[in-house]
Amino acid sequence: MTALKITLQVIVVLLSFVLTLLILMHKGKGGGLSDMFGGGLTQNAGTSGVAEKNLNRWTVIIALVWVALIIGLDMMAKFNLG
Repeated sequence: MTALKITLQVIVVLLSFVLTLLILMHKGKGGGLSDMFGGGLTQNAGTSGVAEKNLNRWTVIIALVWVALIIGLDMMAKFNLG
């Protein structure tokens, strides 16, 4: 079971990086950190509505998988399964 636990922990770390990148790719709504780091560049590039919807979908899906893995790892620790 320790191999499963280590594998899940590695997946959580990788998904954390991917989730961070996806969140940073979102178009800024004005103000905040998104305008500080390249806000002008994203305004000029102009993403389409479809691209923004797909980005939102991927962000939500990966966030849900990330949360499910963390809950699963917590249950494994609570019940000594790994």
